[in-house]
Amino acid sequence: MVEHMVMIKFGEQTTKEQKDEVISRARNLQNLIPGIIDLKVGHNFSTRSQGYDIGLTVRFERRDQLEAYGPHPEHQKLVAYMNEVGAHPPLVVDFETE
Repeated sequence: MVEHMVMIKFGEQTTKEQKDEVISRARNLQNLIPGIIDLKVGHNFSTRSQGYDIGLTVRFERRDQLEAYGPHPEHQKLVAYMNEVGAHPPLVVDFETE
């Protein structure tokens, strides 16, 4: 299995409604992009958040599915929207599990 973890931080101008829209659009990716086994996304409530607003995890069976996910047009639409509403470059961790 391959785990793709993303932490997203926004500028002060980004509204809660825009962050909610990011979450909604991200959740829909599981219906639009082949290879996604599981996708979880939500608002970060940790007191140790270091300013990150949203956490996302996506699970795939294989690395090639993760590699296809990044450039997929539906993923790129989400990235474009995030940039439009003030997202900073995300923190990303990818790893394999047994």
